[in-house]
Amino acid sequence: MAEVALVAEVGRPTGSRATRRLRRDGLIPGIVYGHGTDPVSVAVVAKDLRIALSGESGSNTLLSLQAGEQTFLTLAREMQRHPVRGTVTHVDFQIVRRDEVISADVPVTLIGEALEVQHGDGLVDQQLFSLPVRARPADIPTVIEVDVTDLTIGAAIRIADLTLPTGVETDLDDEAAIVVGQAPRVEAVAEPAAEGEEGAADAEASTDAADSSGGDGD
Repeated sequence: MAEVALVAEVGRPTGSRATRRLRRDGLIPGIVYGHGTDPVSVAVVAKDLRIALSGESGSNTLLSLQAGEQTFLTLAREMQRHPVRGTVTHVDFQIVRRDEVISADVPVTLIGEALEVQHGDGLVDQQLFSLPVRARPADIPTVIEVDVTDLTIGAAIRIADLTLPTGVETDLDDEAAIVVGQAPRVEAVAEPAAEGEEGAADAEASTDAADSSGGDGD
């Protein structure tokens, strides 16, 4: 996985007022931490961070973060976002080493067409949209592709069916379903009574009414 260079300003002012000022100036406050390093308060240009994370690897992009006189190999973690606009308001940069195994979430993408499911008016129900994996930073895949071509109604593709890249592991249970071929939903409809049955029911109702009238006359 290629590294993307990103410049960070160090020694940013802290506090709510200073943080709001940074954001107005197009900067995102953050912190660099990990591997025994004292946490370093930084700020990065919002546009630069957005571009750095816009590649195939997304938030799993390795960032060569230049913070003052130091350069850290990092991953962008714990990105806080504005509840309405969705823009990043704070980011934690986790220091990593190239030779260590780390955890990451990798998006799951379905490929192929489940023709048997479609012809049976069924539904391809994707139940897992990201896969937690453990791997060295350079071995983290950009996406996990799951081929649904042979999926049938009532069948499932599970973790055990995946062939993960070399050096990549997951702790999810082998029986965990990734995608399921769901049967079509059929609504129960009351069947109308046959014509003969309706006539018999009407006749029985008339007889009951007549018996009731006769009883009243006695």
